Amino acid sequence: MVGTAARRPLRADAQRNYDLILAAAQKAFATHGAGASLEEIARQAGVGSATLHRHFPSRASLLRAVFRDRVEALCARTEEHTRASEPGTALFSWLRDFNAYAAASRGLAASLLHDGRDAGLLEEDDDCVATITTAAGQLLRDAQQSGAVRPHIRTEDMLTLVSAISLATEGQDDDGTQAARLLDIAIDGMRVASPSSSASTA
Repeated sequence: MVGTAARRPLRADAQRNYDLILAAAQKAFATHGAGASLEEIARQAGVGSATLHRHFPSRASLLRAVFRDRVEALCARTEEHTRASEPGTALFSWLRDFNAYAAASRGLAASLLHDGRDAGLLEEDDDCVATITTAAGQLLRDAQQSGAVRPHIRTEDMLTLVSAISLATEGQDDDGTQAARLLDIAIDGMRVASPSSSASTA
């Protein structure tokens, strides 16, 4: 897992319960926010509340696990896009993934900061940010080397821009349409203009 010490290996049945709880929590938090019922999560996972609390002693520990899991999934998408597309398209497709991730994770991040403001949490958050920054940086370098993206753009610029779009549309963009439109405008500004488009605007 991102940002955590390796967990001791679990027995097969315990690992299965852990995975079921995490999957149910992903869906519950996405649908109902960070305040989703833990009892309902346990029910959807097909386990008892005692089993849920044995794996995740607090709501904050479950939120952290979901948050880290989303980071891992987001970063894994960089490899998928790199294999499937040329560098510019891979970067822009991943930025759209990150835009969706930022919107879906707003409630989780806010709850983590509210419920667990401690050194361990801050270290985990720093590790998540570093993991995302590294993944985005490689995509950006590849896109710049291919000539698809302007050379002066930095990784931090991209991530800050997507985060700003997420914050700006919070509470007024339930279906993500406005955030996606704003990101498309930002992506257009990142592209290296083709000779034909430059000539047409001269």
